[in-house]
Amino acid sequence: MSCPPHALAQTAAAANVAAAPDAPNARSAGVVVVTGSQPSSLPTRIPTTIEGISGAQLGAGFTPRWALVTPEEIDRVDVLYGPFSAAYPGNAVGAVVDFVTRMPTQFEAHAKLGYTAQPNDLYGHSATYHAAQASASLGSREGAFAWFINANHTDSVGQPLVFGTKLLSSGAALKGGETAVTGYVLDKNPRNQDWALIGTSTQYDTRQDHLKAKLAWDITPTLRANYLLGLWQNNSDGHAASWLKDSAGNPVTSGAVNIAGKRYSLAATDFPNTRDDLTHVVHALSLQSRSKGVFDWSLAGSTYHYQTDRARASATGRLTDQAGTGWRTLNAKATWRPQGEQGAHVVDAGLGQDSHQLRTRVDAISGDWASSDALGAFVSRFDGNTGTQSLWAQDTWQFAPGWATVLGARAERWTAWGGLTQSATATLNHPERSAHFTSPKAALSRDLGNDWVLKASTGRAIRFPTVSELYQGGFNTLGQAINTNPDLRPERSQTSELSAEWLVPGSSLRATLFHEDTADALYSQLNTATNTNTVQNINRIRTTGLELAASRDELLRGLALQGSLTYTDSKIVANDGFLFTPGDTVGKWQPRVPRWRATALATWKPLDKLSLSLGARYSGRQYSALDNGDPNGFAYTGASKYFTTDVRARYQFSRQWSAAVGIDNLNNCQYWNFHPYPQRSVNAELKFDL
Repeated sequence: MSCPPHALAQTAAAANVAAAPDAPNARSAGVVVVTGSQPSSLPTRIPTTIEGISGAQLGAGFTPRWALVTPEEIDRVDVLYGPFSAAYPGNAVGAVVDFVTRMPTQFEAHAKLGYTAQPNDLYGHSATYHAAQASASLGSREGAFAWFINANHTDSVGQPLVFGTKLLSSGAALKGGETAVTGYVLDKNPRNQDWALIGTSTQYDTRQDHLKAKLAWDITPTLRANYLLGLWQNNSDGHAASWLKDSAGNPVTSGAVNIAGKRYSLAATDFPNTRDDLTHVVHALSLQSRSKGVFDWSLAGSTYHYQTDRARASATGRLTDQAGTGWRTLNAKATWRPQGEQGAHVVDAGLGQDSHQLRTRVDAISGDWASSDALGAFVSRFDGNTGTQSLWAQDTWQFAPGWATVLGARAERWTAWGGLTQSATATLNHPERSAHFTSPKAALSRDLGNDWVLKASTGRAIRFPTVSELYQGGFNTLGQAINTNPDLRPERSQTSELSAEWLVPGSSLRATLFHEDTADALYSQLNTATNTNTVQNINRIRTTGLELAASRDELLRGLALQGSLTYTDSKIVANDGFLFTPGDTVGKWQPRVPRWRATALATWKPLDKLSLSLGARYSGRQYSALDNGDPNGFAYTGASKYFTTDVRARYQFSRQWSAAVGIDNLNNCQYWNFHPYPQRSVNAELKFDL
C-alpha cells in the first residue's frame, strides 16, 4: 500500500476563486517500545504497572507517564494480552504492560543525548521541527542499601496538530464589507464534505523535565523495601497561525471575510493560543518478600498528585486549573507454593484499593491571558471521586503431565461520589453510585509434543467509568450542563482466545483465534438531549479475529526476523444511541479497529559492534465515527490506513560509548489519527554507560 501524497489541496488564488512511531531495534537503542496488535473494545487503553504499582488513569486524556520509567533501569517488560489474569482490573481487557525494573549492584552511570529533525510539508506549508533530549543516571549499592537517580530534559517543537476549518456549506451570502482573503486551502473533510482550512493551532513548543529517585533496603536477604519519588514538569506554548491574507498580504484573524465567494465570521476561537504549566509528583512505597519458598507476600502503595496543572487559553481568556487531581493505590498480594516453585500448585491472591479525584476549576483571567495570575469571574467547576475495592485469587495448577490450568476470579466494588458540576448560575450535585461485579477467569494449556503448545483462555472484565468520563464537561449558553454523563454504566467484556504455539530456541510461531463480546462499551457519541458529543454506552460490540506471529533469530548469519499479521472483524451489533438518525451505528465497524494490521522487523549484525534494523507497520482502512460516515481518513480529524518503515543503525565504539542514527517514517507516509502523524524524521543518539 502506498500513502497518498501529502495534503497539497487546492490553494485559493489571489482572485479568490472558489476552490498518535516505533523505533526498530528498540533494545539496542535503549528504548522500550510497546505495541499491541490484538484488538479489543479498548484499543488505546493500556494499564501500566511499575514494580506492581499501578499507573492508574483518570480518563482518555490522562495517559500513562511512560517517562517515569527510564530505559537504563528496566530489567524486562511483560506485556499480557487479554483479561485472563485475576490480578489486573477491567481495563486490562486489551493488554497490561508491566515494567519490572532493577536496582544497581555496583556503581553505575549513564548519559544520553538525542536529537530529532522533522521536515514537514502539509497543506502547502513547509517547516522543519526539532527536538532535543538529554538524560543522566547514577546509581550504586552499599551493603544492604541501593539507590538510583535519573534526570531528563526534553525541548521539542512539534508540527501543528489542529487546523481551523470552515464548511463551505455553512457560508452565508455576501453582504458587502467582507475582507477578501487568500491563503486558505480547499479540501474534503473525513465525510467528503467541502471545507476550507484557514490556519493552524496547537503547534506546541514544549519543555519537559523529570526527576526520579529510587531507594532500596534489603532488610533481610529475602525482604526488600523500596521507595520511589518522581517529579514531572511540562511547560508548553501552543501557537496558532492564520493562513488568510488580505490584498496587501497582511494576516487576517478576525472580522467578516470572503472565502470562495461566501461570507464567514472569524472568531478568536479559530486561532487559539495556549500555555500549559504542569507539575506532577508521584510517591510509591513497597515491601516485598522474595524467598521463592512456600510463601511470599508484598505490599505496595502509591500516590499521583497534580501539584500544579494550569492551562491558559487566549481565545476565551480563561484559566483551567486541575490542581488536586490525582489518584492513590494500595495493594497487597500473597503467593503460596505448597509444594515449592516446581510444585503442582501456585496460588496467588490479593486485595486492592484505588481512588481517583477530579478537581477542575475554570476562571476568567483578569489581565494578560498568558501571564496574569489575577482571576476574574468564576466560569465553572467539575469535581468528583471514584474508588474501587478488589479481592482476587487464582491457582496455577499442573494437574497432569503436559497439562496446566489457571483458574481465578476477581471481585470488585466500585463507588462514585462527590460529583459536582457547577457554573456561575447553576450547581448540580450528582448522587453517589456503587456497583458490584465478579469476573471469573480460566486458562488451559496442553503440551502437544514436538515443541507445540495449545492454549485456551477466557475471562470477563469490567471497565468502570473514569471520574473524568462521569463529571468532566461544560455548559451551554443557557447555563445547562453538557458533555458530562454521571449515569454511565460499567463496560462489560467477555474475551476468549485459542492459540497454537511452536517454540524452540531462537524461533517461534503462533496462531491465535480470538473473540470478544462487549456490553455497554464506553464511546463518545451524540447526546440528542443536549446536541453535543459526550461519552455514552453502546449496547453491544462483537469482535472476532485471527493473529499470526513468527520470529527467527538466525535466519541467516546475523539476521533476525519477526513479524505479525492480524485480521479483525469488529462490529457494533446493538446501540440505542445514534449520531444523526436512530440505528445509524448498528452494523458498523468499531472505530479505529481496522480489518488488517501487520508488523515486520529485521535486524542484521554484520559486525559484533554494528547492528542495522528495518521495521515496517501496516494498518488498513478504519473509521473514527460510530456511523462509519467518514470514509476519507486522509484528512484532519480522520483516521487513515498507513504503511510506514523505520530504519536504524547502532554502533558500539567501546564498552562505554555507543551511537545510533535512524529515520522514522522513511517512506514519508502522511497518515492521520484525528491529528497528523509526524512525517519523515531523522534522529541521532550518543550514549555513555559506565
